[in-house]
Amino acid sequence: MPNQLRTIIAGVRSLVAYVSVTIYVLLVAPPGIALATIFEWPELLYWLGRGGVRLGLATVGITYRSTGLEHIQHNHATVYCVNHASNIDPPILFMVLEALHPKLVVLYKAELRKVFPVLKRAFDVVGFVPIERGNRERSMKAIDRAAASLRDGKSFLMFPEGTRSRTGKLLPFKKGGFIMALKGGATVVPVAIQGTSTAMKKGSLIIRPVVVSVRLGPPVEIQGKTLGDRDELIAITRKSVRSLLEAGPIEREV
Repeated sequence: MPNQLRTIIAGVRSLVAYVSVTIYVLLVAPPGIALATIFEWPELLYWLGRGGVRLGLATVGITYRSTGLEHIQHNHATVYCVNHASNIDPPILFMVLEALHPKLVVLYKAELRKVFPVLKRAFDVVGFVPIERGNRERSMKAIDRAAASLRDGKSFLMFPEGTRSRTGKLLPFKKGGFIMALKGGATVVPVAIQGTSTAMKKGSLIIRPVVVSVRLGPPVEIQGKTLGDRDELIAITRKSVRSLLEAGPIEREV
């Protein structure tokens, strides 16, 4: 099939996905948020979220493979540190991790609250924590909130590079998430995602069908470490993520 035709088909499927997921959110989010709030039932929003992600991924033709799931810390607060290559990283990682770790929440960019106002309330109900990267004082308050959530037993998905890599190469890791992990007494688990930059390039709205690989590495021990050890923790975690990326795509489900 010619590349131009593939692009046209991918564009049509992407448009259908955007429209169908938007309609899904507009239909289920308001009653879901109301029920979750009234009955203190945040699990409902996770269930509805998985439905929306499945709808979107199926429409654009994205599937994923994962390995290293034995490293998921089912009964311990954990910070999952993932490289960031595309806007579709978060929903895929949510599908891989949340089903096995039902208290998973996300440290996300506060500006998304303006882009997705319908979901802002849902994010608040389930305990997602927005961080304002341009405001140090508010960022530190957000990190303290996240650390408190870790101490309450929740776990976080975070992208320590802080932005998507244009080249696919691993960017330097920022310190905030590791301060959060140390303050919250959480385990740090390195994760590598591959294939999403091919599926959706930075600056493009077209999502192409690919098979995405998600690799989890062994947890990084932080017991006994203090805030003064954060640079060491960052270096160890980044090295682990780089090694997972160097292992390449997963050829088959493990």
